Amino acid sequence: MTLEDLRKRLSEVDRDLIDLVAARQRIVAEIGAHKIQNSVPTRDYEREREVLKAASDRAAALGLEPELAADIMGLLIRASLTHQERTRVAAQTSGAGKRVLIIGGAGKMGAWFGQFLSSQGFAVEIADTSGAPSPFPRVDWRAGALDYDIVIVATPMQVAGEVLVELAARRPRGLVIDIGSLKSPLRVGLKRLVEAGCKVTSIHPMFGPDTRLLSGRHIVFCDVGVPEATRAARALFAPTMAEQHEMSIDDHDRLMAYVLGLSHALNLAFFTALAESGELVPRLQRISSTTFDAQLRVASLVAKDNPHLYFDIQKLNDYGTASLEALRAATERIQRLVEAGDEAGFVELMAAGRRYLEKRA
Repeated sequence: MTLEDLRKRLSEVDRDLIDLVAARQRIVAEIGAHKIQNSVPTRDYEREREVLKAASDRAAALGLEPELAADIMGLLIRASLTHQERTRVAAQTSGAGKRVLIIGGAGKMGAWFGQFLSSQGFAVEIADTSGAPSPFPRVDWRAGALDYDIVIVATPMQVAGEVLVELAARRPRGLVIDIGSLKSPLRVGLKRLVEAGCKVTSIHPMFGPDTRLLSGRHIVFCDVGVPEATRAARALFAPTMAEQHEMSIDDHDRLMAYVLGLSHALNLAFFTALAESGELVPRLQRISSTTFDAQLRVASLVAKDNPHLYFDIQKLNDYGTASLEALRAATERIQRLVEAGDEAGFVELMAAGRRYLEKRA
């Protein structure tokens, strides 16, 4: 057969593969509906293990790499879970007849919440002075009545504190939720809302606006003194597979100094050192290692993100300097060990890190 003939056969197989994936998704839809009707949880880890093992065994029997089959099935499982989760969220229809205002709703996370709540049947309106497009109607929240069942504050953190203070003066009747990455700059506004008798809570979705599946994702809830408000906010995510965690504002910001502050600073230092080294990334990539490539991928995502948000995360956290100091001290310690030729100390440093990270498993 000619090369063109072989490519034609391959294209036919590719079309068959897509047809089979479509057929699989139709069955997934039926399974999702059955789970909802019979109150069965969306995710079944034992079933996932069975599917992955069967795919790997079948691949090995056919002379294929089991890892390839596992990777393909992993993507299909994720697509199935995404479909089932969205169906369950829409089926709950907890927002039917209720109104939501998202202040900052044309921003990335504001838009995510708009789509998420709209899928539950809420009538969503946004207040946003930017020219960013949005499928939801715009309102001037300062001019009109705040007759909403939920008000979400999704503005930049420095603005959010002022918005919360203004809301406290207006005393909205509905649930007020801020979604800030830090709570330190929001303390005054949250306190004012509590004192005004408002139903207010503070949450932190630990994922980005491109997230489609909440399985394996985390949402932090900070009760600021109105437990019923926190319960109401948690109920919004009950149909999803997101992992919910509740903690105080102080605990949240102390942990975020490391989860966000340290990880951001490490990548900032990495790409800054590269940029100032004079070596071009394409040249480095041609002789790169697995570790370098992995770190470069993460650093590239950080470099493309919002620099103002990243600065606020470093600057506005009451506990932020601790992680930066820890990073500086760790770097200096490594340098001292190398300059002193202390191989035993270097080995112990890595062993201590390995022991610490093994606890994560």
